[in-house]
Parts: sequence; structure tokens; C-alpha cells
Amino acid sequence: MLKGKRVVVVGLGLSGVAAGRLCLKRGARVVGVDRKALAELGAAAAQFVADGGEVAADSERDRLVDEADVVIVSPGVPPFAALSDAERRGAAIWSEVELATRELARPAPIVAVGGTNGKSTTTSLLGELFIAAGMKTFVGGNLGEPLSLHVDELWDVVVLEVSSFQMERVDTFHARAAILLNVTPDHLDRYDSFHSYAAAKGNAFRRQGPADLAVVPFGDEICLHQARRGGARLTTFGAGGDIDVTAEAIVVRATAETFAPDEIALTGAHNAQNVAAALAVAFDMGVSSKAARQVLASFSGLAHRMAFVRAVGGVRYYDDSKGTNVGASVTALLGVPEPKAVLIAGGVDKGGSYAPLAEALSQKGRAVVLMGQAAPLLAAAIGQRVPVHQVASMNDAVKKAQELAQPGDCVLLSPACSSFDMFRDYKDRGDAFVRAVKGLGG
Repeated sequence: MLKGKRVVVVGLGLSGVAAGRLCLKRGARVVGVDRKALAELGAAAAQFVADGGEVAADSERDRLVDEADVVIVSPGVPPFAALSDAERRGAAIWSEVELATRELARPAPIVAVGGTNGKSTTTSLLGELFIAAGMKTFVGGNLGEPLSLHVDELWDVVVLEVSSFQMERVDTFHARAAILLNVTPDHLDRYDSFHSYAAAKGNAFRRQGPADLAVVPFGDEICLHQARRGGARLTTFGAGGDIDVTAEAIVVRATAETFAPDEIALTGAHNAQNVAAALAVAFDMGVSSKAARQVLASFSGLAHRMAFVRAVGGVRYYDDSKGTNVGASVTALLGVPEPKAVLIAGGVDKGGSYAPLAEALSQKGRAVVLMGQAAPLLAAAIGQRVPVHQVASMNDAVKKAQELAQPGDCVLLSPACSSFDMFRDYKDRGDAFVRAVKGLGG
């Protein structure tokens, strides 16, 4: 399908380079464009060139797209006029996920995990559940490695964390099971409305049929509307759902089987929702109760997602650097077991309202320490609800938080913003927090 085709990859990050290398392997002529020069793009882009790819200046982007048969658009690249023109003349415009699922050497059932928050934990948990059931399982997508690097391996199941950006450009993408955990305002610097953002996430359901499964929160009309864009069987999770979540247990209504909190290593009310969604898919796809119980007893979550770092002077420190939007940070703040928290927040503003975070601080906040580009916006939204301090670095933020916290409190890094003003990514930001916390005396 790709042999001899002119392919342009727009954006040479991890997924763009993986897509370009796959297209080269399939016999296409591939040119990549990026705002960065080749010397700045790192070893992966150098390997793309070594494989036979070309790298052109960003100034050549529109001309190359105009001449392309196929355009692969990286997740970080917003729509632009030449792309729309290419689509009108009949060029194929794909995300890396669309390309990779088309090129799988052997068809495998695809599980797509979407939502504003909780995607990575649920994706990773599902991977462990399938592995425990003896299935050769790929776990990746927006989390970990792109599928394009692994399409020639023979998988029993492919579990993909999918972002709204990745779902913007899908055509044949077909999920055997699709989860939409939640949709709250995010990336409004990219989308013209909340509806557009939700619709991009809902594209994962679009090609589903009666043999497939759609999993959404019980009573969530936004997620339910998106699920109904396809024809899949519907399963709900959460309080009152088919996979019911109560304070006492997660209950599978169809079998009356229960999973008590002390049987589940993941903690927190938000993680109970993630577990319920994962069980809905796992049981539908043949994972046994025995295997599920073994995994749930040991799977304790991922780095930078409400990860306990250490206690200092009677104060516990938590790394939730993956809290890159307001909804995630509100959930984290309200979910900490300590009665009061000093919140460290800030970074690149994403266009949403900080009012829900300000309200959560009214309930749980001892103080807030702000840094990064969005600090003035956050400070204005928080007002006089709690003491507000602005700092210039992560080390300063952690030191100031230690001064403000009282014994029995926690210090929570949950930024409600992207990281790219001061850090490479959320992992780099979380690592800086952990180093600063480990360096504290007292």
C-alpha cells in the first residue's frame, strides 16, 4: 500500500520518527519536516536519516504536503491550511496510530483507552491483566513506545493509550474494545470548543460494531454520546454501573463477584474507577477472575501519578506531575488522605478555567506555590482563598512548600498545566520534584 508513495511526516518527535521509519520499511519515499534542525532532533531522527529518510526545513512544509500521497501528522502538530488543501485533493492524512494499525503484520484485537485523566494507569493495568492471562500483549501508543516500531511482531492483543490528538486523524482504526474514562476541559489552546475536544476523543468508537465493546462511566452523558457514535455493546462503570464502585467494593453485577479495597494495590477513589473500567474490558476479552485478582493485588500504579516520595518532618510528599490539566489536579488534591495540602502548580497554560482548582483549594489547601508561565493566571483565579507564593524553580518550590506545610499535611506536585516552559516533559518535571524532595533536610 505504501510502496513507492510520497510520504511526508510532519513533526519528528518519537511517534513521527517511528512512523517515518515504518513507511521507509514498506518502500515509501519519506521526507520529514520539523521546526527543529536535524542536529537538535536527537538520535532517533538520525536513525531515520540512516534508514534512508530525508529531513527538510520547516519552510518547505507546505510545498511538500501539497505534493504528498500520504501525510503523517504528529500529535503535537495542530491543523494548518496546506493540510486541509491536501485532504481536499485526496491525499491520505493519518495519525501514527492509524498508520500502525493498518500495517500490523497480523491482525490483533485493539483496545483503545481514552479520557482526559486516568489513561496511562488504566492502559498499563490492562496490559498486565492480558499478560497474566497468557496473551502476548503490546502496551503503548500515547504511553511508552509507538506501535509503529512493533507492527511486525505477532501480538494477541494491542492495548493503546490514545489521546485526542492521535484520534483526530483516524480512518480505518477499529477498536475491539474502547474505553472513555472521562472528558473534562483540556487542550482548549488547541480546540475551538469543548465539543470539538470531546468529539476527537470519541473517534475511537466510530467504527465499532455489535461484536465490540464500548466502556463509559455510568451517568456520564458526554461519554455516552460519544460511545453511541458507533454500534458497540455498552458497559458502564462507576457508582450504579454494570461494574459498580462503592466504598466497600468493586462489584461485577453480571456475576456478583466483588473486589474489596484491601485486595487492590491501587489506592484512591479515582483509581477504583480505573480498575472498574479495566475489568469491564478484561472480563469481556477472556481474562479469568483468578488472573485479575493476582494482578490487582500487585499493580500499584505508575511513576509521577500520585506517587508517594517520602515523609519529612511529619509531612508527606506526593509526585503527581502527570496532573497536566485542571481536572486531574482537582482529583489529586481532593483525593489525598491528609486533611490539608500545600499544592505546587503551574507551567504552560492550556486555555481552560482554573475555577475548579481554586474551589478545591478552598476545601483542602494550606497554601499554593506557583511557578512557570501560568503562575499569574493561577494566582488571579485563586485570589485570597489560600496563601499564594510564586517561585522561579522546582528547588525553590519544594523549599517554600516545606516552610508552609504543617505536621500532618502533605505537599502535592500536581501542576494543572503542561511542563514545556521549564522541563522536557512531565517526567522531567516529576524527576526534578523527587530530587528536590530527597534533598530536603529535617
